[in-house]
Amino acid sequence: MFNPLDHKGIPLENQLRNWRELNVEPIDPEAVDPYTRCRIITMNGIEVEAINFQHQFARNCPDQEVRRQLAYVRYVESQQQRVVNWLLPGVASVLETTLGYEQVAVDLTAWVARHEPDPYLKQAYEFGVLEDFDHLYRYANLYEMVERRKAEKIVNGLTEVMPGRPTVQEHRHPFDEVRTPYDRNSVDPRSKLHALTILSAEQQVMFYYMNVGPQYMEPIARQLYQEISLIEQEHVTHYESLLDPGENWWERLLTHEYNECWLYYSFLQQESDSRIKAVWELHLQMELAHLQQAADLLRRHDGREPEEIVGSAGLPEPLTFEPNKDYLRHLLATQIDLTKLGEGYVREAHERFEWMQQQLHDGQKPPSEQVIDMHRERFGDEYRIETEGPHPVETLRAKGGSHA
Repeated sequence: MFNPLDHKGIPLENQLRNWRELNVEPIDPEAVDPYTRCRIITMNGIEVEAINFQHQFARNCPDQEVRRQLAYVRYVESQQQRVVNWLLPGVASVLETTLGYEQVAVDLTAWVARHEPDPYLKQAYEFGVLEDFDHLYRYANLYEMVERRKAEKIVNGLTEVMPGRPTVQEHRHPFDEVRTPYDRNSVDPRSKLHALTILSAEQQVMFYYMNVGPQYMEPIARQLYQEISLIEQEHVTHYESLLDPGENWWERLLTHEYNECWLYYSFLQQESDSRIKAVWELHLQMELAHLQQAADLLRRHDGREPEEIVGSAGLPEPLTFEPNKDYLRHLLATQIDLTKLGEGYVREAHERFEWMQQQLHDGQKPPSEQVIDMHRERFGDEYRIETEGPHPVETLRAKGGSHA
């Protein structure tokens, strides 16, 4: 296995790039592999998290030399984020990018859930993915109404489009979003990477929807982005609460850099576009040096070796974007009626859940339900892509047919 701790990477002083190097050519939305788009969206979220984390670290660090080192690496990370995010084409609409974000949320979270060794953490990912799956369905219906285009153009048959846990049922009391954290001293190192990866991705979805929703003129679009952005805020709480609050700044810095190495290495292995693959390779070489710096800071200020935090076996199995249709259908059939109570999961609509539903909906249909009704009124049916047969939950099967 590739062990990033054994590699020095590009020296930090050689990592700054000029404007010409930063001015990358975007992908062609008509020809791109959907999973290339997913990898770009994922790494943008990872880089944004790295930058935000280091800003918070700097605000809580009294050591001026450390603050200077963080500032330098943070600037490099900012260049990386611009390169990655600027790979997305300006000709893509907000809704097209949104469908890409939701395809990421579905297939990234499903992969992590399938490979998570801890049963409690696995359940957290399985619970969340059924909600992002539903968001993809709601936005796909909005996409056809607003732009007269079909989501198949974006997902390309790799991810199905049909109801998940209905968004109307996803609004829960904030108390019930707080999970039990893993134990940093006993958890499998893979679990740390999984939690940070999904947290980063969901956080970026939250930021994106919070900011782009008001750009629409159509009332139903503005309302749907508002509703789902609130759910994404719940998801960020859900996933960030899995991290052990006992982790200090030094080990979290190391975990962030190690996670970036894992993801760039993973995407390098599977990227089909040679030009994008070169970006992953370059950024991996940069992150190796960032990891070495974080390891040195950990030794100097925390008195521990990096292997105590991330293990000594090297990177885990590469994360892969791939279809998860059978797995998702299994989750739909067995877990769609779950909700949360305290730090666990239940199937009953308990008092706190019902109170929150009443406060938010106040007896009205939310935008996530209205958008499907409007699509049926306008087109005579709803938009779905069900490549593997009818919906596994009979009550959620299409009414009066569906089309793709």
